[in-house]
Amino acid sequence: MRRLHLIALLPLAAALGGCNFVVLDPSGDIAAQQRDLLVISTLLMLLIIVPVMALTAFFAWKYRASNTKARYEPEWSHSTQMELVIWSAPLLIIICLGALTWMGTHLLDPYRPLDRIAAGKPVPADTKPLDVEVVALDWKWLFIYPEQGIATVNDLAAPVGRPIRFRITASSVMNAFYVPTLAGMIYAMPGMRTELNAVANAPGESRGFSSNYSGAGFSGMFFRFQALSDADFNAWTSEAKASEERLTRAAYLELERPSENVPARRFADIDPTLFDAILNMCVEPGKMCMKEMMAIDARGGLGLEGVANVLPLTYDKHARRGTVFGGAPSYVVGICTPEELATALTLSAARPASRDTALVRGAGLPLPALSGSLPAFTPISLPSREPRESLLGPRRPSNS
Repeated sequence: MRRLHLIALLPLAAALGGCNFVVLDPSGDIAAQQRDLLVISTLLMLLIIVPVMALTAFFAWKYRASNTKARYEPEWSHSTQMELVIWSAPLLIIICLGALTWMGTHLLDPYRPLDRIAAGKPVPADTKPLDVEVVALDWKWLFIYPEQGIATVNDLAAPVGRPIRFRITASSVMNAFYVPTLAGMIYAMPGMRTELNAVANAPGESRGFSSNYSGAGFSGMFFRFQALSDADFNAWTSEAKASEERLTRAAYLELERPSENVPARRFADIDPTLFDAILNMCVEPGKMCMKEMMAIDARGGLGLEGVANVLPLTYDKHARRGTVFGGAPSYVVGICTPEELATALTLSAARPASRDTALVRGAGLPLPALSGSLPAFTPISLPSREPRESLLGPRRPSNS
C-alpha cells in the first residue's frame, strides 16, 4: 500500500520538476535582499502557525471521546500564564515583522541609488550607473541606452557588477516591469516616470516580463535579460551599433503600433529627445508636450478667454495613433513666439489662401495647415469680436 501511495505522488513530483524557483535563487543583490526579506518574514510567521497547527492536532487527539484518562474541567475559564503566552508571542513577532518591513521599505526603495554591489562590497566612488530608458509598448518592450546611443526591442543586457538605473514609462496603458533575477516589480505608466535601481552579480540569461495585464498581446510580452561581462557587453553594444535600423520619431510611431510576439530588434542610432517626448506624449511633430502645457498652467494658464484657443491634449489611447477604434488624433497648437508668428505671416503671404488655409478669426490671421511629414491639425475659429457674454455666458458675482 505504501508503494502505491509513492507511485500516486509521481505525477505531482513530475509537475514540480518544471518549476523555476528563480525568485528564491536570484542573481542580483536587490532581488537577493528581497528574497531574504520574504524568507525571514515567512519563518517568523511560521513560529506561530506551526505550533498552533500542532497543538490543534494534539488537543483533538488527547481530548477525544475515547480517552477517559484526559482531565475533564467543564468549569475552567481562565489562565494568566496561558494568556501571557497567547498574546506575548504574536506581539513580539508583529514587532519584529514591523521593524523588518520598515527597514526593508527604506533600504530597498527602488528610487534609492545603490550603496553596495553585494554584501560587504560597496559601490566604488568612481562608478557611473548604466542608464536604461524603458518604454512599455503594446505589446513589447523598448530599451533605450542614451550613453551608448543604441536601442533594442525585447532584448536587455547589462554588465555584471555595474549599477543599473532604469527610467520607466509606458506609451498607452499601465504595465509592470519585472525581471525576477534582478529586482522587484515596478509599474510603467503613461505620462509618468518611475525608477528602479538594481545590479546583476553573476553572468547569466533570464527572462523579464510584464506582470500587469495590458490587453490581447500580454501573454507574449516577454524579453530576454543578459548579465554579461564588460567585454561581452561591449561586444553586444557593438553588434547593436552595426544594425542598419535607426530609431527616429517616425520609426518610433511605427514601432508603437500594437503588435504581438515581436522578435528582438536593435537600433544603431536614436533620437536623443525621444524618451522625453514619449514621457510627455508629444512624439508627433507639432504637438504640444505635456510639460509645456503644465508650464503654461503654472504661470496662470491662458485665462478664460484663451481656453478655446488651443485644441485638447488627448490622453486616451483610443483617440491616438495605432488603434482600431476611436477618432483621429488631435493636437495642441503651440503658443507661438514673435519669430514664429512672423514666419507664419511670411508663409501665408507667399501662398494664396485655399481650402488648405484656415482663417483664425480670433487672431484675424490666416493660419497655414501643416502638411507633408507633419500631421495636420484642426484649425480654430473663434468669434472673438463678439461680446464676452456670448462666449462664456453672463458674468456672475464671485460670491454667488
